[in-house]
Amino acid sequence: AAEHFIFMEYFIIDFGEMWDEILNILIDKAQKGVEIRLMYDGTNTFSRLPVKYPKELESLGIKCKVFSPIRPVFTTYQNHRDHRKIVVIDGKVAFTGGINLADEYIGKYERFGKWKDTGVMISGNAVKNFTLMFLQIWNLKSKNKKEKKCLATAYTVEQYAMLYQKYTNISYKTQSNGYVLGYGDSPFDTERVGENVYLQMINTAKRYVHIMTPYLILSYEMIQALTFAAKKGVDVKIIMPHIPDKKYAFWVARTYYQNLIDNGVKIYEWKPGFVHAKVFTSDGDKAVVGTINLDFRSLHLHFECATYLYKVEEIKKIEEDMEETLKKCKEVTLADCKNEKLPIKIVGSILRLFAPLM
Repeated sequence: AAEHFIFMEYFIIDFGEMWDEILNILIDKAQKGVEIRLMYDGTNTFSRLPVKYPKELESLGIKCKVFSPIRPVFTTYQNHRDHRKIVVIDGKVAFTGGINLADEYIGKYERFGKWKDTGVMISGNAVKNFTLMFLQIWNLKSKNKKEKKCLATAYTVEQYAMLYQKYTNISYKTQSNGYVLGYGDSPFDTERVGENVYLQMINTAKRYVHIMTPYLILSYEMIQALTFAAKKGVDVKIIMPHIPDKKYAFWVARTYYQNLIDNGVKIYEWKPGFVHAKVFTSDGDKAVVGTINLDFRSLHLHFECATYLYKVEEIKKIEEDMEETLKKCKEVTLADCKNEKLPIKIVGSILRLFAPLM
């Protein structure tokens, strides 16, 4: 239904039914004069998309950029990936969540058993934040050595004012009893926004904190927050995959299980397959749906985004999805931890030393 512009920013795009259908719509819209901007992370050119794919899309009327293409040189900047998933349509509707543009995300084929993921659609003033997040990354430059090292340069005040006026000067007729806030996280700012939001939800919970995450590679602060909340009587539940996409990350995650369970945290594994959702809910009045995993890369190295919801009706639906997911989970017990195969315990413990690289 786009009339003016479509902005899309994704960590993964891959050929298949999902992308083909969306691409056909984008081509049609571009031919009708809608401005299309598409950006994807440079890791796609390493494994999924041709190096010259942006030129192919440009020939179809779609503006395209690759974020930080993979280079055959050793440099730390290549650690900083664009892990965001954002769609903005006319500045009126936005989407984010764990879902990339590839067929495994919509269950067209199985990679690691069934695939569990989540996303959220936003309308109203909260869309402005996603519009500006997209435009900020779109404007990344690398004209000199300093910029190449840090990847990003900020807009000038004048540039921000112009872009804000052009893409966010929209009238809304939406009503909500609570608040919806889109937010981003960057490895180059001075705040750990993603981690701080999660910690705030855990630390202020009075009844429960329920979490879905594909990875569990925790900092000392996160372990302390989770275990202290459980000791206070808060119902802390974490849903993990039962069939992992990365065995080494899964083995590291399992090294945290025993300590967490010993201190009252309940851990579940989703039996049908792989959980890729990144969701927090707390006390029926707070929720986060976004791209931010509970691992070092998401919390410290990647560009990420999420939606924070406070006292809105949809939080009930998010918690209902949690409860439905739990019905297909197996609770991990201390006996399971003790009966883990010795080689996996040893490898997991060794790899945990390199957790910041995972």
